[in-house]
Amino acid sequence: MLSWALVFLVIALIAAFLGFGGLAGAAAGIAKILFFVFLVLLVISLIMHVVKGRGPSV
Repeated sequence: MLSWALVFLVIALIAAFLGFGGLAGAAAGIAKILFFVFLVLLVISLIMHVVKGRGPSV
């Protein structure tokens, strides 16, 4: 998912460089959304790893 965010970021930068303002804004918006979704999934994954990673104390 992070790779898709980076792809849309690159598309946004290229479109902005070439002067396509609307396309650059849309691609940047998609990249932002995907990046934040990635961060949320990362935090959830880390929390689940910490919770499940501990075995019973013997």
